[in-house]
Amino acid sequence: MPSLLITNIRQLINVREENELLKGKDLSTLPCIENAWLVVEDGLIAGYGEMQDIQGLTFNIRHRINAKNQFVLPCWCDSHTHLVFSGSRENEFVNKIKGMSYAEIAAQGGGILNSSEQLNKTSEDELFNQAWKRLQEVSKLGTGAVEIKSGYGLSLEGELKMLRVIKKLKQKSNLSIKATFLGAHTYPPEYKTNHKGYIDLIINEMLPVIAKEKLADFIDVFCARPEKSID
Repeated sequence: MPSLLITNIRQLINVREENELLKGKDLSTLPCIENAWLVVEDGLIAGYGEMQDIQGLTFNIRHRINAKNQFVLPCWCDSHTHLVFSGSRENEFVNKIKGMSYAEIAAQGGGILNSSEQLNKTSEDELFNQAWKRLQEVSKLGTGAVEIKSGYGLSLEGELKMLRVIKKLKQKSNLSIKATFLGAHTYPPEYKTNHKGYIDLIINEMLPVIAKEKLADFIDVFCARPEKSID
């Protein structure tokens, strides 16, 4: 694939020679190059440097972009999202501001169970259309990689519907997308007093289909107390 050369970059942000886990005071360091160029080859960064050193590049440059003194920085990797959902719960945030606890909100049918009820009433096609619009929005804001969880279905049909929507998003989008099965998000009302029954449903009915259809890259389990949940 011919190389892409981006020139006249005002600031090339987060240039590190090696991948490393940053912690503590190292998080406050953001290495940058002023007045820079960048070469992309086969979808990977092949070279970069200062404009004053751009002469003599040996890359097969076929495409050029003049950044015109703009910034170039890595895309955002969003490692925890619930992008596939139906309806909205912003009214619950108003209740929280007024002092209601999550447990009180959940007791009124809010929280995860509210999202579950709305999702199970929504068709797979409509759920996909809503999620696709959100995915386009986050892409325009700089997200290039995203993890998307299920967890609002809380039933065999609902969880599979969510994961199939995520699979369609992966097929249609150019973003890097990872699907996470979060069937163990909370206990649905019909299993309120039969927790083992719901765990058995996840293990014996949900997981075999998910594995067969290759619907999930990861499996997540929500371990915090329900009154602490905000998802």
